[in-house]
Amino acid sequence: MDIRPNHTIYINNINDKIKKEELKRSLYALFSQFGQVIDIVAMKTMKMRGQAFVIFKELAAATNALRQLQGFPFYNKPMRIQYAKTDSEVIAKVKGSYGDKEKKKKEKKKAQELAANATKKPAAGLCTETLHVIPGMITGPGWSRGVPDNPPNYILFLSNLPEETNEMMLSMLFNQFPGFKEVRLVPGKHDIAFVEFESDTQAGVAKDALQGFRITATCAMKITYAKK
Repeated sequence: MDIRPNHTIYINNINDKIKKEELKRSLYALFSQFGQVIDIVAMKTMKMRGQAFVIFKELAAATNALRQLQGFPFYNKPMRIQYAKTDSEVIAKVKGSYGDKEKKKKEKKKAQELAANATKKPAAGLCTETLHVIPGMITGPGWSRGVPDNPPNYILFLSNLPEETNEMMLSMLFNQFPGFKEVRLVPGKHDIAFVEFESDTQAGVAKDALQGFRITATCAMKITYAKK
């Protein structure tokens, strides 16, 4: 069955003695004459030796390059070119190298959106617990928006986090506050984490600002001081 045309072309039979950076530069110089090249994936692992992927912005450019450069003597070896089976083949072939980059971009974008929304709408309601707020509870000593708390500490304890929470998301949320040091996730437990600040006062500012912040539509983050 013929492979359907797409923006990514797959090249093999490349001279594997060429250094990776030189190879990518040469491929770029050769293929960019046909149109805008978004990315070139070339690795020197055993599985990927002598192969590369070139990703074009325009489908017509990929098609033209495939036709014009088929069999082109590249470093004394004729290139064999075809369309990648699917655009996602890039990710599969490099075993997450290209995919991780895209994943990080998406995670960073999502984290930035979360950080931007943090100051807009503090939300109430939790996805794994329901708090029944009694009048006066919020202003009572040691309580913050209905969440029972421990004595002030420079380390915050986060709970009720959604499954997709990652270190980057939480870092983007908390690093907008002075004194932020680091986020520590708990292996095997996606719904809790610790955030460390330089002082308990700085931790308290972040705690009050982000208490009840929704990371997803159904999960509101619960923040307390960590137990000393």
